[in-house]
Amino acid sequence: MLGTKLAFSTAYHPQTDGLAGRMIQTMEDILRRFCAYGMEYKDHEGYTHDWVSHLPAVQLAYNTSQQSTTGKPPSVVEKGWNPLLPVDHLKKNLLTIHPTAKDFHDMWKRACDTAAKCIGDKFPSRKKNPTPPDIVEVEDSPGPVSKIRLNGKDQRQYL
Repeated sequence: MLGTKLAFSTAYHPQTDGLAGRMIQTMEDILRRFCAYGMEYKDHEGYTHDWVSHLPAVQLAYNTSQQSTTGKPPSVVEKGWNPLLPVDHLKKNLLTIHPTAKDFHDMWKRACDTAAKCIGDKFPSRKKNPTPPDIVEVEDSPGPVSKIRLNGKDQRQYL
């Protein structure tokens, strides 16, 4: 009626605008890290290795993670809000909480703060003060030695 045509897509043979194909490929990459190819079994801990059982968690993780194209999670772009996760409830300062849960809450907050501090200490300093694998000295024929930073696919950024 509207003149639209449904075009199905896979990650390696996109028939649509490419955005759906890229999303499918991303989902496949995420699932590949959790699943053993061609095997559907549970290990000794009851952990299942088939991709179907992981799909809801992967979809939630993808829909709540910030995308580079929009700068926002897909759920915010589509619905205008992010779903609350269990970790969001742990981040809140609850007024009444069971002592055991409070101990877990405090331990979890300390672990998150320590991880954020470690990440914050490591990565910004690497941008400001590059280490030797990031810097290559190049000798110019007529002039002095120049220092360059290798960026991406051997793109040169002069320091």
